[in-house]
This record gives sequence, C-alpha cells and structure tokens, in this order.
Amino acid sequence: MAKLIVNSGNVRCYPSEVLDNTPDNGVIQPLISMTQSQNPRLLEQVRQSIRLRHFSLKPEKSYIYYNRDFILFHQKRHPSEMGVDEIRAYLSHLAIDRQVAASTQNVALSALLFLYKQVLELELPYIENIERANRPKRLPVVFTRTEVKQLLSHLDGMNHLIVSLLYGSGMRLMEGLRLRVKDLDFEYRQITIRDAKGHKDRVTMLPTATIEPLKLQLQKTQQLYQQDLAMGYGSVELPYALARKYPNAEKEWKWQFVFPSWKRSIDPRSQQIRRHHVYEQSIQRAVKKAVKQCKPQAFINMAAAIPCVTVSRLIY
Repeated sequence: MAKLIVNSGNVRCYPSEVLDNTPDNGVIQPLISMTQSQNPRLLEQVRQSIRLRHFSLKPEKSYIYYNRDFILFHQKRHPSEMGVDEIRAYLSHLAIDRQVAASTQNVALSALLFLYKQVLELELPYIENIERANRPKRLPVVFTRTEVKQLLSHLDGMNHLIVSLLYGSGMRLMEGLRLRVKDLDFEYRQITIRDAKGHKDRVTMLPTATIEPLKLQLQKTQQLYQQDLAMGYGSVELPYALARKYPNAEKEWKWQFVFPSWKRSIDPRSQQIRRHHVYEQSIQRAVKKAVKQCKPQAFINMAAAIPCVTVSRLIY
C-alpha cells in the first residue's frame, strides 16, 4: 500500500515497503528496479551486441545457437572460465563427431570469437591444431542461354519474374526479395540495391524484358497494400532507426516490398504483425522443382550444381 508524505511542502507518494525500511535519519532511499540491479543474461548480451552492429536476423540466430551449444557442450560452464583449449575441443567435436561442413565450422568459430571479443572483451591467442572440416572442391556449372530458357519455361507467376530479374540483373536472391518500390527506376532502367553484401549500396541494370511484368506486379502489390491499410495493417520493417526518425514511413507506399508475402506474419524482433517479403526457400524450391522437370540429357549436372556458388544467382 502507498502512503502520502509531506516533505518541505512537497507531497509525494511512496510504497509502504520503502517507508518500512527507512533508516532512523528519516532519509527515504529510492527503490532500485530489478532491471537495473541485475545484468542481462549472457546470451541476451550477445543478442544486444549483435543488434548494435546491425547484423541481420540469420547471423543473429546462428551466433546465439552456437554460443549456447558451446556452453552446453562444456557442461554449462561460463565462457569467461574457459579459453582456447575449450574452443579447440568444441570445434574439433563439430568436425569429427557431427561431421559438419567447413562453412558451418567457420560460422561456429566466428560466433565464439564474437562472444569473447565483443561481449566478454577478452583477447584470445591464435587457436592452433583445430580439426578442420574438409571443404569440397567442386567445378562450377554455368547455364547456357538454352538451359536458362528451359528452366524459366517451367516457372510461372511471381517465381518466373523473380528468377528472370535475378538472371538479368545479377542480383543475389535476398537482394532481389528485399527490393522496395522506391528502388525501381523505370525511367533510367536501373535498380538500386540497398545495404548489400558488405553493407554497401550499388546500382545495377533493370532488364528490359522484366519492365512490363514488374509494373503489373506493382499493381498487384498496391492492391494488397490497400487491403492491409483498410484492415489496420500495411506497415513494413524499416532498416535501422528509420522507424523512429520517420514514424509514418513504415506505412508509405514507397517502402513496401516489391514481392510481398501472401500472408502477414509476426516480426521476430518487434513482435508486430506485418507483411514481409516472399520467403527465400519458396523460390529455391520452385527452381529445384523446375530443374527436375527439364530434359535429363540437358540438365545432368544441373541438379548437382544447385549448391555451387555460380548458380547462386538463381538459387541462393
């Protein structure tokens, strides 16, 4: 229960537990909130540090996963009590026991180095004698124009447009899916790619064959956008602090995704219900399905080329 105290003409309301614990000199000490008295848990500190550096959601999930797995592997010991030997043992465990890919082991190493350097602020010496996962050496398979036409002939709708845009512009999959309405310039026939790999912006060409399909896609997107506004939605995720700087920008047409998802979802960070862009795995599955439908003699190596870097323009 709260009590009113008059002190020097000022009326203030204090909780009963504060008054009950008041010392003899009559000076009232303010309560310290639990959030101030307790430090965030370690993995929450990692998450905060990642978001401070504007990492995307996928690296955040990967780093949290491998830091947690590292702690569980060593019987829930705190990382500050461990060092190079424990990191070496964990990475060797990933390569030998779990037989992970070399790229997966590198992600785990990056996650642990981030934990020690950025969160715990501990300098680690060079880690030697790590059992490394073998990185396979594959020859890239490049599609010919005939093969690309056959592949595109087995795609339709938005999938056909997205893959055609990636092939004609040279964008990566996520770069194409994250396009906003304002990034398309039909007059100059160019696409502005924001915050691409290395957090750099760049400009690429807008394929002529995709101009009219893109205009039709924007009409469909705008209809969906108007429906969301009528239902009280219509907001999209904005990069960095733009949502605070421009409170109404998240519902503006120019910030909408060119390729929106067919359903709304909960933003994992803000917990708001929004319409995100098309899920990348849906495009990947569509392309893999199209590969299987092509003539076997022309696409013998194409199915094996799906994980290759060269084919990443279409698949990844």
